[in-house]
Amino acid sequence: MPEIVLQGVTKRFGSVTAVEDLTARILDREFFVVVGPTGCGKTTLLKLLAGLLQPDQGKIYFDGTVVNGLPPRERGVRMVFQGQDYALYPHLEVYDPRRWSNLSFPLKLRGERASRIQARVEGVVRRLGIPPALFSRRPGELSAGQKQRVALGRAMVLPPKVFLLDEPLSHLDPPARARARQEIRRLHHELRTTTVYVTHDLAEAFLLGDRVAVMRAGKFVQVGTPKEIRDHPADAFVAEFVRAYQEGLKQAFPGAP
Repeated sequence: MPEIVLQGVTKRFGSVTAVEDLTARILDREFFVVVGPTGCGKTTLLKLLAGLLQPDQGKIYFDGTVVNGLPPRERGVRMVFQGQDYALYPHLEVYDPRRWSNLSFPLKLRGERASRIQARVEGVVRRLGIPPALFSRRPGELSAGQKQRVALGRAMVLPPKVFLLDEPLSHLDPPARARARQEIRRLHHELRTTTVYVTHDLAEAFLLGDRVAVMRAGKFVQVGTPKEIRDHPADAFVAEFVRAYQEGLKQAFPGAP
């Protein structure tokens, strides 16, 4: 699984700079979490890694090879999008073992045998708690949380070299969110893909990340282990993030030390 290096990467949209002169190293098989407020450049960064956007300046390396200009299908990446439709195929059902469907699509595209498709999809469905009652529905008939779970499942049926996750759990209810978080972490340990996970929730970042990057205005203001960021915030912005996280813990667990 590739090590990812960003070298002076900048992405602008007109007069707005979404990612600015970003230099970072994401280690081979690392679970790397990017956390920051809305509009700080997190999703733009994922799209640059996926090949959905190209940098205006700088270079992106996968295992020492420049991937600037390389299309998504040639990068070995899979991305779970944030949004109302989560890039699901609107004309396909959630799952039908007899024909093309959202959950089976990556495996059918690869030409996998029907028995393998069924085993992979059923395993993911069980882990994520997708009820069979949803199988015959199309995305327009699903709630936001159900769509999000199906999108996550579609990404998991065929594990990639690089897994990119854009706030994949934000619309799940708390029990489903906890279950999906455990499954993402378990899958990462099992397959050892290089994973880049975006969230605005520092608690989630600390629970999941081997290392965490705190992002502000298109830049990483601190990169470190959860303990390093919690115990030694680099500046007032990071310190405020950590303070809000600790206050949230106190409210969730009153009387805890």
